[in-house]
Amino acid sequence: MGKPVNLKQARKRKARAEKAKKAEANRLLHGQPKAVTDLAKARSEKAARELDGKKLETPGD
Repeated sequence: MGKPVNLKQARKRKARAEKAKKAEANRLLHGQPKAVTDLAKARSEKAARELDGKKLETPGD
């Protein structure tokens, strides 16, 4: 016969493992430094400005 298992402890252990897994995913998703996010934002704004500058205007506009 197998070793007795405390179900309360097993459930807590499983919940902690799931919480740690979710925390790791959030760190990867939201854990960028402010400088990196500011740089990405500045690059996307510059690309949008350049695209707007290259658009052709039609006489009807």
